[in-house]
Amino acid sequence: MAKFLIADDHPLFREALQGALANHYPELTLREAGDLDATLAALNEDDDLDLLLLDLHMPGSGDLYGLIRIREDYPLLPVAIISGSDDPAVVAKCIGFGALGFIPKSLPSAQIAEAIDVILQGDTWVPEAMRGRLDNLTDEDQELAKKVADLTPQQYRVLYLLHEGLLNKQIAYQLSITEATVKAHITAIFRKLGVYSRTQAVLLAERLQLESPTP
Repeated sequence: MAKFLIADDHPLFREALQGALANHYPELTLREAGDLDATLAALNEDDDLDLLLLDLHMPGSGDLYGLIRIREDYPLLPVAIISGSDDPAVVAKCIGFGALGFIPKSLPSAQIAEAIDVILQGDTWVPEAMRGRLDNLTDEDQELAKKVADLTPQQYRVLYLLHEGLLNKQIAYQLSITEATVKAHITAIFRKLGVYSRTQAVLLAERLQLESPTP
C-alpha cells in the first residue's frame, strides 16, 4: 500500500493524475496540496508518505525554492518533480538539488507510473532523451542552495520582490506587512545569504532562477 502527496495548483491535473495512478496502484492513498504552505503543512502532519509529486511553479514554490526548502526539511522523503517544462538546465538543477525524478506532465499515464516505480526503488528517473546529458551542479550552486534553504517562505517572497526592484514600502504593500517587518526580513536574508547589499542578494537569486511566488 502506497501513500503519495500531489502538490500542484491545478485541480484538473491533480484529478487526472489521481485517476492515472489509481489504475496502477489499486491500494494507493493520495493527499493533495495546492501551494507551498499547504504542502509543508501536509508534510508536517504526515510522516508516512512514500513520495511527493511536486510542481515547480505552484504558488509559493517559486521554481527551485520549494524543492530546496522541502529537501532541507524532509531529507528522507523521495521527491519527484512534475512539470510542464523539459528544459535540460532546469532538469539538471532539480536533480542536483535532490529530486529523484523529473517527470514531464505531457507523458502518457503509463510512463508516469513507470517513472514513479523507478523512483520508489530509489533510482533516479529523467526523460530518456536527457539521460547522460545533464550537467552537474557547481560547488558554488550547492553552497548557495544550502543558504537559500535557511530562508522562510516569507523571506523568500521578500527576496523575489527585491529582485523585482521594489522599494521597502512597495514590498510591505504587496505582502500586507509593515515596513519594519520588511526591513527585519531583509536583514535576515542578508545574514542567511552572506551578502551585504540588495544587488548581491539579487545576483544570488538569479543564479537559482527564482521565479515569482504567489503571496
